[in-house]
Formats: sequence, C-alpha cells, structure tokens
Amino acid sequence: MSDISIDCKGLPCPQPVLRCKETIEKDGPAKLVVVVDNDAARENVSRFMTMQGYTVQTERSGSEQIVTGLREDGTGSGTESDECAVIAKAELKSSANEKTLVFVPAETMGSGDDELGASLMFNFMVTLKELGDELWRIILVNGGVKLAVPGSRCFEELKKLEESGVSILVCGTCLEFFGLTDQRGVGDVTNMLDVVTSFQLATKTIRV
Repeated sequence: MSDISIDCKGLPCPQPVLRCKETIEKDGPAKLVVVVDNDAARENVSRFMTMQGYTVQTERSGSEQIVTGLREDGTGSGTESDECAVIAKAELKSSANEKTLVFVPAETMGSGDDELGASLMFNFMVTLKELGDELWRIILVNGGVKLAVPGSRCFEELKKLEESGVSILVCGTCLEFFGLTDQRGVGDVTNMLDVVTSFQLATKTIRV
C-alpha cells in the first residue's frame, strides 16, 4: 500500500476525520499523514486513526500539526469486516446490551434561573450512576463542555463516572470556541462523526 498525505488545514469539524475515513476506506494506506491546523482536529484525527489500527505520532511545524499513522502489518481498511469507524471493537461486542446515551448541550439544566439550573445539573450527574451498566456514554457539546473543566461543580462526578467505565466525549469545536481546549480534564475530544454514530448505536437517548 502506498503512503498518502492529506491536507486538512482550514477544514471545519468533522471534515478532517471524514477525509481521513474516506482515504482509509478507499486506499488503506500503510502510512497516512494528515495535516491540520488546530488542537481539536489533531485529537480527533489521532483518536480515529488509533481506532483504525494505526500507531499514531503527532508533531508541530509552525502553525501546522502533523498526524502520522503507521500500520505495521501494512493491511488496509475498507472491508465489511472492519470495525465501526469511530467505535472501538470492545464496544461493538456489547452492542446487544442496553446502551443509554446522555446528551448534554448546556452547563445548566432547563431555563429560568442559571443558579437553579446549575444545581439541577449537579444533582442529575450525581444520580446518573443509578442507571448502572445501562449508562454507556455522555456527550458534552456547546456550553456542556464547561462541565469537563476542573473547577466545574460537576467535574468530579464526571471523573467518577469515567473511572467506572462510562465513555465521555467532549466536543472539540466547542472547547476551542470557549478557549478551553487545554483545560479539559475529563473525557475524550470528539467530533460530529462520533456524535452521529453514537446516536445510531445507542438503544436509548436522554437529552438534558
């Protein structure tokens, strides 16, 4: 398989990941180099390529961030037997089980009073563990990403949930918008391809 480089500078989320996905499925390169220009894209592409079986290295060159993926066995992707593009094999193996997805688009719950909404959100996060093994994934977008930053009232509860095995995905574009990319303390950076796939795989969705 030939080595391939793709330039994804200036592309909005989730275009870098989609370009990467398309290239792997079509050409299955043993070495894939993806050039991006922001931290969110770097993390999203790195995570995606890792899930596709690549060993990933990243480096900076001026304003560019270069993600290099190497596949030691040289095998390509793009067959029907491959794992889902954004979901790990371990998750697919349990696809027959109940998977509750919690979608959090704000740092407060409801509207009317932000202080009350913050307290309600905290109480909600504390109580989520009562879902037991059904609780599969929490996705934080827009103002919800602020909950993943140390100092947030919900931060420690999210840490506990993550440590118990719950997957937490934090929107990279949203972190960048609020200037919180370097402050994220819980969860993995995500993109809209992950979000859409998560909705597809979930057996139940809770929107806060």
